Amino acid sequence: MRYRQGPVPPMPEHVPMKKLVTLMTATLLLTMPAHAIVGGGTPQTEGVARAVVTIVGSRGNFCTGSLIAPEVVLTVAHCVQPGADYKIVDRGPDGQPQLLNVRTVAIHPGFNMQAMLAHRATADVALLQLEIPLKGKSAVPVGAPNIPIQVGSRFTIAGIGVTMRGDGKSGGAIRVAGLVATGQPGTFQIRLVDPLTNGVRDGIGACTGDSGGPVFEDKPDRAVLVGVISWSTGPNGAAGCGGLTGVTPLTLYRDWILQTARSWGAAL
Repeated sequence: MRYRQGPVPPMPEHVPMKKLVTLMTATLLLTMPAHAIVGGGTPQTEGVARAVVTIVGSRGNFCTGSLIAPEVVLTVAHCVQPGADYKIVDRGPDGQPQLLNVRTVAIHPGFNMQAMLAHRATADVALLQLEIPLKGKSAVPVGAPNIPIQVGSRFTIAGIGVTMRGDGKSGGAIRVAGLVATGQPGTFQIRLVDPLTNGVRDGIGACTGDSGGPVFEDKPDRAVLVGVISWSTGPNGAAGCGGLTGVTPLTLYRDWILQTARSWGAAL
């Protein structure tokens, strides 16, 4: 697997991929019931969710990605840092989990990990090139949110993360949730909340494993991917989930995404 960014920092010892796949299959793909999006969400198998995939790393982490071409997955940079191997896990046409190799990882050169960890705006965007096209999925169009973004604007998020923080067995199924923009949304960052709780008490929102998941905005003819899930908080900004969902909008990064994917020969 080739990287298109920077030196490889020291990382913990790798988990054998065979052992990792066994673990991820048991905890993410075969656990019933399995959920994503803390606080519930709606299980989905069609529509926008048909583009969602699971990304697993040899360090034991898992994230969400979106298929934007048969061989290209969009996710966030902090999920696919150098120093580990990554694969795509998805259910095949027969319902059995299949593992796909990643050929190349491209991380946006403007990404800053410290900024992301502090919930500040940064280019938290990355692309994965698969060795072979992923069949049985539908690629989604990459766009940008309508500008200016208004407080109260509605977005749909999707992910495979956990519904209970710290409980990996509660993740694995694709779920979606409708959230609204709060604070001062712009081209650098959007903060979303559950419209029923407004982020002051436990509500629906992204959680562990949902990072990299798609954020959709309804356009006149179809839903368009306009951002990626970057981070989350608990109510009132506390550590956890169910409060704010931090989104990196693609307004400033769409050109880089399209150019990189096309340099790999992808048709978007």
